[in-house]
Amino acid sequence: MTDFAQLMTEAGQKARAASRRMSAASTAAKNAALTAIARRLIEQRESVFEANAHDLERARANGLKEAFIDRLRVTEKVLELMAEGARQTAALPDPVGEITGMQQRPSGIMVGRMRVPLGVLGIIYESRPNVTVDAACLSIKSGNACLLRGGSEAFETNRILGGIVQASLAEAGLDKDAVQIAPTTDRAFVGEMIRANKFIDVIIPRGGKGLIARLAAEATVPMIHHLDGICHTYVDKDADIDMAVSVTDNAKTQRYSPCNATETLLVHAAVAEVFLPRIGEIFAQKGVEMRCDAASLKILQAAGLSVVEAVPADWDTEYNAPVISIAVVESLDEAIAFIDQHSSHHTDAIITNSLPAAERFLREVDSGSVMVNCSTRFADGFEYGLGAEIGISTGKLHARGPVGLEGLTSLKYVVIGHGEGRK
Repeated sequence: MTDFAQLMTEAGQKARAASRRMSAASTAAKNAALTAIARRLIEQRESVFEANAHDLERARANGLKEAFIDRLRVTEKVLELMAEGARQTAALPDPVGEITGMQQRPSGIMVGRMRVPLGVLGIIYESRPNVTVDAACLSIKSGNACLLRGGSEAFETNRILGGIVQASLAEAGLDKDAVQIAPTTDRAFVGEMIRANKFIDVIIPRGGKGLIARLAAEATVPMIHHLDGICHTYVDKDADIDMAVSVTDNAKTQRYSPCNATETLLVHAAVAEVFLPRIGEIFAQKGVEMRCDAASLKILQAAGLSVVEAVPADWDTEYNAPVISIAVVESLDEAIAFIDQHSSHHTDAIITNSLPAAERFLREVDSGSVMVNCSTRFADGFEYGLGAEIGISTGKLHARGPVGLEGLTSLKYVVIGHGEGRK
């Protein structure tokens, strides 16, 4: 039988040693590794596509859903975005070693705070191979080491991508073990990772409810986690209707599977009869199933559109599919209350020309990203200028929203004296 504890110990020892070296790595060396990753991704694209084709074939043979397969697929665009993410991360300021808030105290000492790496990151994720590159790049630039455990369905793709990253680290004169792909996809190894306090400083899971629930119950290593992406778009009574149609269409249909796609549409009653038939026609043309409350059902059926009656579970469901739930509300207060009850605190947006309404929405909606007059699909580390993201945190401690470089570092106090002693 495989000794998973021994596998974890071996990987953990390498990661811990690499993390010490990475914390002292120069910005130039880290940027050289990132630039090499971008170059090698393009140079070795055919190897990546070939490996991904094997993973896709196996996923279909295993009867996995199309939404899952879509997240697994590496296209030319996805590969270029990986490479661009590496380049963008290289161009970002290096946060490691930055000292801020330095002040002199009455005793004479100078006190400030220095930004430092977290150490070793354990990242557990499922189908998206781009996470392998995004996580590796952010870990490298933030001076951390990481152990990446992707899903078994992406094993071949992740193996190739991991090789590209390690070769790029070595090319830049850095420790290749700063980024390791878990040596097995067996679930038992996950159990070892989430209890490996001696080696791993933080666990970052990216996956469904089952994975998060398991880790919450079993992990002894601290976590930065992402729960559901139940995102709302609210069309206010003072919305520009043309804008509302365009933004809502993009928020739902630009791509169905990501966690930042809108799953619930809220519409103020004052504009519902004008807005809903227009967006409903677009959804119907694109094959989006509309699950409606009584008010929206009546309006859309009167417009000759095929809709279904929503059930209570629809308001708390992340579809990741061409399905949207729709409700009509009587006020901004009702919209905020609805979001507070049903949102997963990931991303929520308002479409309005009213500055007071926008300001209230921004203040009162308690989510990692809150938006005005734009698509929820922008809730993404790349789009936010973070270079990439290691995940989107729906928690409130340490990191919230897209987790980029700053979220992968911490602060320690630094004190500079001139021979002072405490009296």
